[in-house]
Amino acid sequence: MSISTPGGNQRRPSVVSTGKKAPASKATADGKPDTDDKSAASSGKTGTTTKTGPKTGAGRPGGRPGGGGKGGKGRKPIAPVKVSQGRAWGPIAMFVAVGVLAAGIIGYGAWAAFQGSKPWEERAANIPGITNFRESDPELVAGSQHTPEPVQYTVTPPVAGPHNASWQNCSGDVYDAPIANEHAVHSLEHGAIWITYRPDLPQDQVARLAERVQGTDKTFMSPFEGLDQPISLQAWGYQLKVDDAGDSRIDDFIGALRINASIEGPTALCAQGITATGNAPRNLGNGQ
Repeated sequence: MSISTPGGNQRRPSVVSTGKKAPASKATADGKPDTDDKSAASSGKTGTTTKTGPKTGAGRPGGRPGGGGKGGKGRKPIAPVKVSQGRAWGPIAMFVAVGVLAAGIIGYGAWAAFQGSKPWEERAANIPGITNFRESDPELVAGSQHTPEPVQYTVTPPVAGPHNASWQNCSGDVYDAPIANEHAVHSLEHGAIWITYRPDLPQDQVARLAERVQGTDKTFMSPFEGLDQPISLQAWGYQLKVDDAGDSRIDDFIGALRINASIEGPTALCAQGITATGNAPRNLGNGQ
């Protein structure tokens, strides 16, 4: 027996789309998915497709972070503003100072080497205030004239002439009392430099002179009465008088004439000589 609806015609209910995706298709009896459900899901007509999330760069024109413009190209990065901090003058000044110092040292070394390459006679002649008795009195510096007697010298302190057969020890010796001229002159003949000074010269000045003598062969020093200037330096045939122990000419005199002024050659001895002080000459009998 059939039941009829009012109107006499049976109506089928309409299908209403809810906007949701259809549930996954169930497998058929043979294990394969229902093709009808699959085709319906892929047809795109079953309902409105819901987006699952924003794409990268969503909400910005061009679809790229910081993008803008056509073709998805982003904006050009803004160049950072450079802030001028000025030059670092401290390091520059230090570099310049070091350069100047280095140039000065090199220049002085070159000058000193050039000066040292000159003949010793020329270097001696260039010392301001030096007296060259080899030129003014050749007979005085002629050579060895030994005598046991005291000698009256025409130059004070003496620079050459007759002398005792024994020399004064001149291996960097510093004498604190006067010594005999006759022994000192013999040491000059061997190429030594004799530094003399007034007995009342301040001790700091004496100490500065001693620094140049101690430990330096072919040099010796002693006080000398009656000097007309505080300090007098002697080599065989040369003399230089100065007022102060700090005078640079002292080093020039020693550098040019020590050993070089010898008339007996560089091998002449300074050791094994007289070490006693006193104005009277003594004879050791060494015949030198």
